[in-house]
Amino acid sequence: MHTRALPYLLLLPSLILLCVLFLYPFVLVAWHALSDDAGSLTTAHFSEMLDHWKFESAFKNTLYLTLAVVPIQIAMALYMASLVTGMKRGRDVFLYIWTIPLGISDLAAGIIWLSIFEQTGFLNSFLVGLGITDEPQTFLSYQNKGTIFLAVALAEIWRATAIVLVILVAGMGLIPKEYQEAAEVFGATRWQRFTQVTLPLLKPSLQTAMILRVILAFEVFAVVAALGGTNLPILMGETYNWQFVLRDANVAAAYALVILGISILCTLIIMRVLRTPKGASI
Repeated sequence: MHTRALPYLLLLPSLILLCVLFLYPFVLVAWHALSDDAGSLTTAHFSEMLDHWKFESAFKNTLYLTLAVVPIQIAMALYMASLVTGMKRGRDVFLYIWTIPLGISDLAAGIIWLSIFEQTGFLNSFLVGLGITDEPQTFLSYQNKGTIFLAVALAEIWRATAIVLVILVAGMGLIPKEYQEAAEVFGATRWQRFTQVTLPLLKPSLQTAMILRVILAFEVFAVVAALGGTNLPILMGETYNWQFVLRDANVAAAYALVILGISILCTLIIMRVLRTPKGASI
């Protein structure tokens, strides 16, 4: 009897933690989003969110930012992980240097890139010093939303590629070298070994990395706040705005549920596309 109950007892602390940190807050957020002041169910808060003039631009900016950043990060992380895995010397040094941004917070990363793009920043000093421009340019004004978007994308790529890199390096380390050696014996090129051997066996790690990165991309906030403020509306930014500026927790909760729904949908799509066939293993 005790033996049968042991696995459930071991899982109990995690279950309690999950209920306290996720299920209970989720129920509260859902209740705020779907109820009025009288406690009746309503969709008025979602209607107010959808009718607001910033919702469409916030949704599009978040989606475009995710589509611009995540594929580049995956491609860069795959290349960097391949280099690190193939190194015989200096592997740990390069991995350490490339993962330094992991120790920097979102807001700190935004401030670092703000010091590059602001009017008195490094980029303007460089351009003026070379004589390319006569005077400092205002890159991050409301009139240059494309530049703000580019600055945010660069900051996110610099800051969060290391997350994907660490996961993929760990995944590549689990692939037996015999597979690569066998492919090389049969005359496979380096590209063929990568596409036909490494990528298929890397699917579980790639799946995890993509799910994590897409979810974090839809939750980006501090970097955008530092570089663009309100000039680049995003979903998390509007959630913060409704909660703390406009003082409407109900619409803020509706935004939170939309972000959660998009994250779940993207997770299901990635799991479907990168699913590993049953029985397949390294």
